[in-house]
Amino acid sequence: MTHSGRNALRAARRVVVKIGTNALTHATGRFNREHFEALGQDLLWAARGRELVVVSSGAIALGVERLGLPGRPRDIPGKQACAAVGQSRLMQAYEDVFGGQGRTVAQVLLTHEDVQDRRRYLNVKHALERLLAAGVVPVINENDTVSVDELKFGDNDTLAGLVAGVVEADALVLLSDVDGLHTADPRRDPAARLVETVEQVTPELQALAGGSSSAVGTGGMATKVRAAARAAELGIPGVITSGAVPGRLRAVLEGQGVGTLFEPTGGRRGARAAWISHALRPLGVLTVDAGAREAIVTGKRSLLPSGVRGVEGDFGRGDPVDLADEAGAVFARGLVTYDAQELRRIAGHHTSDIERVLGYRYLDEVVHRDDLAVL
Repeated sequence: MTHSGRNALRAARRVVVKIGTNALTHATGRFNREHFEALGQDLLWAARGRELVVVSSGAIALGVERLGLPGRPRDIPGKQACAAVGQSRLMQAYEDVFGGQGRTVAQVLLTHEDVQDRRRYLNVKHALERLLAAGVVPVINENDTVSVDELKFGDNDTLAGLVAGVVEADALVLLSDVDGLHTADPRRDPAARLVETVEQVTPELQALAGGSSSAVGTGGMATKVRAAARAAELGIPGVITSGAVPGRLRAVLEGQGVGTLFEPTGGRRGARAAWISHALRPLGVLTVDAGAREAIVTGKRSLLPSGVRGVEGDFGRGDPVDLADEAGAVFARGLVTYDAQELRRIAGHHTSDIERVLGYRYLDEVVHRDDLAVL
């Protein structure tokens, strides 16, 4: 186990903590107030001398409880109705914990649309910065009441990883219902071992994480690994650990060797690079040759049409796309200056050929370096 990542956690001054549904409820899906109060004490401790952002699940489960339903609805309107009923109850629970110690909390509800658009992304960033500067603890949740499938983050792990990038956090802590990432599912295999440190997320490592086994939550270990990995790309260390064990959050922020630590794999990035790499959903993939990859990664250059070897997807001008090498490995993300049909026509051509092939030319670059983020 490396000490640098643990030391960074101990030194973290701005921390994002994600609390999953399973960390807030009984196995039946009912709200576990006794456990929540214990977790609340950990959060209060974490907020002393630090800036704390909480990404919290639980609204739908609380709505299910309040409406007396036998279980979580499967249809979107049913989930929206439960979220509407449960969200105020969730915030009241946080108000009771923090207000009792003179701390102020703020409710922040987000949809994916709020971060897909650059201006709205900055609005979210500035609002959170002002709350933190005022000593307020933002409690963030997906806006389930108005979200529909195409707008949903899908789980609060993804949302927490995104928020960590928005606020340029020093650490991300994902509180799960298990101790961390294991070599197998510890609930089924007693020989499963905890993976203590992850320096790079490989396909083999991702395969260790399965789907959600919960009837009350949406995210499984795979979503937590993806969220921690994306935060690591932004230079933010992350830990997956149990939210069901009192004191675990405190242990993480004291630098103790609990949970699975994801070491940062990239340098800290500015807001625009973080937005491109982290907040946007790619709508296509451009396969580029080795020379173009080298120019982008090492030379910090733009992508020109001559370096494009393949175009996948249906996207328009200004849309986000992934850049992959000829082996299929994605290494960057950026905003394209030409749509998919145009790119298929000019791929492999020199910039001087663009106008001849298309009959017009927007820019020489397919993806400008100012609109590129190396992953």
